[in-house]
Amino acid sequence: MDTGGNSLASGPDGVKRKVSYFYDPEVGNYYYGQGHPMKPHRIRMTHALLAHYGLLQHMQVLKPYPARDRDLCRFHADDYVSFLRNITPETQQDQLRQLKRFNVGEDCPVFDGLYSFCQTYAGGSVGGAVKLNHGFCDISINWAGGLHHAKKCEASGFCYVNDIVLAILELLKLHERVLYVDIDIHHGDGVEEAFYTTDRVMTVSFHKFGDYFPGTGDIRDIGYGKGKYYSLNVPLDDGIDDESYHYLFKPIIGKVMEIFRPGAVVLQCGADSLSGDRLGCFNLSIKGHAECVRYMRSFNVPLLLLGGGGYTIRNVARCWCYETGVALGAEIEDKMPQHEYYEYFGPDYTLHVAPSNMENKNSHVLLEEIRSKLLENLSRLQHAPSVQFHERPPDTELPEADDDQDDGDERWDADSDMDVDDERKPLSSRVKKEIVETEVKDPKGSTENARGSGYDPAVEEITTGAKALDMGSGSADEPSVKVEQETLNKPADQI
Repeated sequence: MDTGGNSLASGPDGVKRKVSYFYDPEVGNYYYGQGHPMKPHRIRMTHALLAHYGLLQHMQVLKPYPARDRDLCRFHADDYVSFLRNITPETQQDQLRQLKRFNVGEDCPVFDGLYSFCQTYAGGSVGGAVKLNHGFCDISINWAGGLHHAKKCEASGFCYVNDIVLAILELLKLHERVLYVDIDIHHGDGVEEAFYTTDRVMTVSFHKFGDYFPGTGDIRDIGYGKGKYYSLNVPLDDGIDDESYHYLFKPIIGKVMEIFRPGAVVLQCGADSLSGDRLGCFNLSIKGHAECVRYMRSFNVPLLLLGGGGYTIRNVARCWCYETGVALGAEIEDKMPQHEYYEYFGPDYTLHVAPSNMENKNSHVLLEEIRSKLLENLSRLQHAPSVQFHERPPDTELPEADDDQDDGDERWDADSDMDVDDERKPLSSRVKKEIVETEVKDPKGSTENARGSGYDPAVEEITTGAKALDMGSGSADEPSVKVEQETLNKPADQI
């Protein structure tokens, strides 16, 4: 068994882990609009599978507390958060300039309940980080999260709020080093950019590269300043299969764990890297995709599992259900139990689907070249950079009386474990419910708010300088414009 990082009390890989699972029953009601490939309904389908496979009873099931303005402003700009809070389908025509400024409109449409959706999925990811920081679980899961393209001041690639960055900032309150691994088919550009100039967060992204959204993620993009060599990009071509993928994934991640020794790991499990995805072009099986979860779990380091892309929604639900079983150490049978979305999974009604016979354009020579280059970059790092801590910043917690949320419950409190069936204000009746078809056709504000509960100047510094960097492909050793300020050049207690 591979080992690395800080061991958890739960012991060897064969021992079951304590898992916290975040789910809001309303999340499936949010609707990006007719014809849009992003469908939050897939989260509801995943939850139904988990329920009928009997997995929920083996986890602590939690309803996330919605992230507040001040929580979102720990990374995002105040005016961007204010815009998201106030924009509605009825008012968007009066704010065309703002829509363009914040890149909201086509890929990232305005829809009913948009801000509540952002609060919900961000709340699950930050809540998962809080649970891990308190040591209440070994693994936290939020399949509604993982929206890795969102930037500090703009939406991108179906993503509005970068819940991953917010969760990592929460983890950095306790852990000196956090590892981010991204197995979505798209480059994890928003997360990489946020932490591009720090050695406290290492980002590793496995993605399709070359004339493909978002266009970043060249193997030569390695970080800048103190963050040099702390960004790893694994550029892949069409048709990569399980064997080729893990020829890279395991040795690279194994070396990362050995050298970086993170205190916690965030794994973005975007399912658009599966074979047959509506927008993807990889050829991974569900078991091959889940092997990444299994491998990260084997290091016995606190682990946050998040969702991400995935646009053939029946396969997304299959994948995340199976990966929840992997997190729990439970093997679940291939034959699917009867449930409310059973007809989505015909004609075989099985959990696993066979990969296609598409060509794998990733030659062994290319894979070896990528592997050698990245292992060489890792060899240039000093083992485990140290960060001095004198005082741990406070955990994110509920306000006693906050204008952002008039809600007295304490779902993020250390001693409060809210059940998913707890009462909650329903969404506005204007939120459209996506029509569930039985026959599935698969067509191709303010600084003060930002410095609210849990404010930590050290982690704020991480995100302030990266915005000035050129995040395009090519050499990343030199920024195209001047970095706004030095980032983490001092120990945390001296900033």
